[in-house]
Amino acid sequence: MKKQELNNQQKKWLKSMAHSLRPLIQIGKQGITEIWLQQLEKALNKRELLKVSLLPNAPVTKSQAAELIETKLPANVLQKIGHVLVIYQRSKDKENRYFSEKVKHLSVKE
Repeated sequence: MKKQELNNQQKKWLKSMAHSLRPLIQIGKQGITEIWLQQLEKALNKRELLKVSLLPNAPVTKSQAAELIETKLPANVLQKIGHVLVIYQRSKDKENRYFSEKVKHLSVKE
């Protein structure tokens, strides 16, 4: 699956939708492994938008984690605040596409 390019309006809307979410997945002392990436991808296919928290003992910084996630998955890291990343990826399953359907209709102001 190809990474979806988002404009600023779409990113802003997704960030506002993520505001009330709690971190669903954590990066701990094991760091980011292939198994962890598979779990993240499964969660993104179910939810499309989620938060990931970095524990204090994580061997990666939030910038390193964001770069790794965007390199390995077709996901967008929308925001890095404190020890939390906001991540969006369009779901492969049509029945799980809630945010991607809304994002599709947002466009740049003309």
